Amino acid sequence: MASTTVVIPFALPPAELAPELSRNLQAPALAALLSRNSVLKKHAGAEDSRVLPHESWLANAAGAPLAAAVMRGFALEPAQGHWFIVHPVHIQLARNHLVLADTRRLQLAEADARVLFDLAKPFFDELVWGDANTWFMRADSWQGLDTASPDAAMGSNLADWMPAGPTALGFKKLQNEIQMLWHEHPVNEARQQRGLAPVNSFWMWGGGPAQANGSSTPRLAVAASGAAPVPGWLQALATPGAKAAPGESGVIVLPQLIPAAAGNDWGAWLGAIQQLEQEWFAPLLAALQDGSTSELTLVLTHREGWKEIRATKAALRKFWRAQTLKNLTQ
Repeated sequence: MASTTVVIPFALPPAELAPELSRNLQAPALAALLSRNSVLKKHAGAEDSRVLPHESWLANAAGAPLAAAVMRGFALEPAQGHWFIVHPVHIQLARNHLVLADTRRLQLAEADARVLFDLAKPFFDELVWGDANTWFMRADSWQGLDTASPDAAMGSNLADWMPAGPTALGFKKLQNEIQMLWHEHPVNEARQQRGLAPVNSFWMWGGGPAQANGSSTPRLAVAASGAAPVPGWLQALATPGAKAAPGESGVIVLPQLIPAAAGNDWGAWLGAIQQLEQEWFAPLLAALQDGSTSELTLVLTHREGWKEIRATKAALRKFWRAQTLKNLTQ
């Protein structure tokens, strides 16, 4: 029998919106899993964290800094050094401040990414290719730099999310050099002619030392994310051959809610939850009921923390517990 953990980033809506959103949800399977549980734990994220709770949870599960874990997923194994994940990005002006656009919607072709990568590479101590949207940089002297994930920073005043620390000035200088290098480059001119945003900067995060693969890394799968593609860094954490399907053992990440919630599009969030009800929650409930899954753990997150809810076939027999969505509230 399978023991399954399902990680659902942004399944917990903001407290002020949760009652209204819950009233507009028709999700009986999710209600059953939330209400008739054997374990319910609340976890608060670190107050000064600049990554989202599910990103921190995944790094802990991987047993290594995210940069090292993601590099392994791309079959890269640095022997030494301090590495960061790097994304080519679009930064836009919103009223009187800068905003980082959703990296999932950049639509950067590999050929164009290769051109920008090759232009930028001489400016880095070491820059390594992962895929069109995921590169890696070595910066041993930047170990104390506190960086934010792109999803944590997305849509907010970018000044609040820029790398901080004693070497932040060095990052800013490098970023300015790359921005000037890519400004009005033919790749970006062609993108704009096609109605696409220019790739005008880079973003780095997930830094840590090169680290060997831990022996206790769980089997992990990442489900497809509807209209928004799964970021390469997240897909790289998946175990080769692992299937993202109800009833499978190990950890399954469902990233479908991230774009809507990070962009504060709660109508789209409701639609995505309804789709998860049909494609995931109902089959997961059925797997518990027929015994093919022995234990199901839901890891439901929001910006400040997460809830861990565990269900079993025996817990589902707690008929005296009303099946409601109240555990979606914070």
